[in-house]
Amino acid sequence: MAETPSIGAFAIVPCNHLESAVAFWERLGFARTGGADNYPIMTGWGCEVHLTQAGADPWSVPAHNPFGVFIRTPQVDAIAARADDLIIRPGGVLRHREWGLYEVGIAGPDSLLVRVGWPSHLVGSA
Repeated sequence: MAETPSIGAFAIVPCNHLESAVAFWERLGFARTGGADNYPIMTGWGCEVHLTQAGADPWSVPAHNPFGVFIRTPQVDAIAARADDLIIRPGGVLRHREWGLYEVGIAGPDSLLVRVGWPSHLVGSA
């Protein structure tokens, strides 16, 4: 019997090098749970990210990739520890933000911004 899928919205992220992108998401604690050779589905921390090959020609990533992924989980510290060398410094360093989130910014493949956060008022209660 197939598992009932969760309700939600999931990012579809274009990648120039799927193999490198899969390795990045695995480093953050995700696992490949489905999809196809050119469309891996990564699942972890209660989230799902879909990756897609950008095309036959490499995707021309602008100086600042306009795409980003936000992972909302109480496991902010655990994910940050897995990618310490990829934390965007100084601005993305792990801390409580003025907008009420405890979060970190991580540099992903193709200059993708990956933010990981949890509401500050819930930190320590999860």
